[in-house]
Amino acid sequence: MKAKWLAATIFASTGIAYGQSSVTLYGIVDSGVEYYNNSSTKGSFVGMPTLTGEVPSRWGLRGSEDLGSGFEAFFVLESGFALSNGTLGYGGRLFGRQANVGLSTPLGSVTVGRQMNMSMYALFDADVIGPSVHSMASFDTYLPNARSDNAVGYLGTFGGFKLGATYSFGRDAAGPVGPSATNCPGQVPGNILACRQYTMLAAYTGPQFGAAASYDVMRGGNGATAPLSSPGATDAHVIVDGYVSFGSGKVGMGWVRRNTSAGSHAQSDLFFLGGNYFFTPAFSADAQVVRYILRSHSDSTLMVGRLNYLLSKQTTLYTSVGYVINSEFGNAPVAAGGTVATGKNQFGVMLGVQHKF
Repeated sequence: MKAKWLAATIFASTGIAYGQSSVTLYGIVDSGVEYYNNSSTKGSFVGMPTLTGEVPSRWGLRGSEDLGSGFEAFFVLESGFALSNGTLGYGGRLFGRQANVGLSTPLGSVTVGRQMNMSMYALFDADVIGPSVHSMASFDTYLPNARSDNAVGYLGTFGGFKLGATYSFGRDAAGPVGPSATNCPGQVPGNILACRQYTMLAAYTGPQFGAAASYDVMRGGNGATAPLSSPGATDAHVIVDGYVSFGSGKVGMGWVRRNTSAGSHAQSDLFFLGGNYFFTPAFSADAQVVRYILRSHSDSTLMVGRLNYLLSKQTTLYTSVGYVINSEFGNAPVAAGGTVATGKNQFGVMLGVQHKF
């Protein structure tokens, strides 16, 4: 009792007070049945997707405490999983999507831990399809997995303008299973470059239009997944995109340039144009065309259409259709996590259900 009284006296004398706090359990459970032809075994596939439906399945805990004067402490713990078999995603990590703590201030928020970096924030508004089963993930698996381990991040909102940055001391501590697991934990004494990553963002978000630009540089590490298997190797993404909203619809477009210094110094360009429209509050349609060019090697074009019907605020039925056209040496699959025979076009369709809580 004396200890509790002493602590209360110290808090009172220093002006420290307990603020209002809350913890929220949330999640999305999303899956269905998909089909695609011309797999790498030259047959067709019918089954459940392992990576994503309309969006990846996840659950999480989000907490915050009001500290007063515009300050707030917060944390996020978010886990991704495959609904088809119950396994953990993101390299088998319990909280592979996010695991961070931070402080929000009138000048922006500072976050420490595994977190979404600025490449993901740059795509939020312009990419109307998102990390779906048929999406730009077919060309660059990093885009729907743009997260950084061991990172310190800042994000500030000033009116409609946003400025943000992250710096990672070791960008990916998981491996080697999964598209987001590259076995590059970094934080090596005496090697300041190993597995470092930094991302930057400048954006404007308004009710009728918006635009965003981001820059993202990843470094390799000894023993990490190729091609970033040495600290001198880099993988850089530049994203420039925007959107225009009108009535019940929106059009989004953008460009993603990727440069990889390792090996043959590969360079690619990805262009996307899409839109969505709500015919009624419960029924909407999405469409997108993605053009991918891998310099001096191949090119591919993906066309996606999706219909969504809300049974309630929490439950949605959807169907997604995709068709990818590959050049002679192109090997982009129509479905995330799928396979395709080199040089073959591919058709895919999925029927799914999504429930939010």
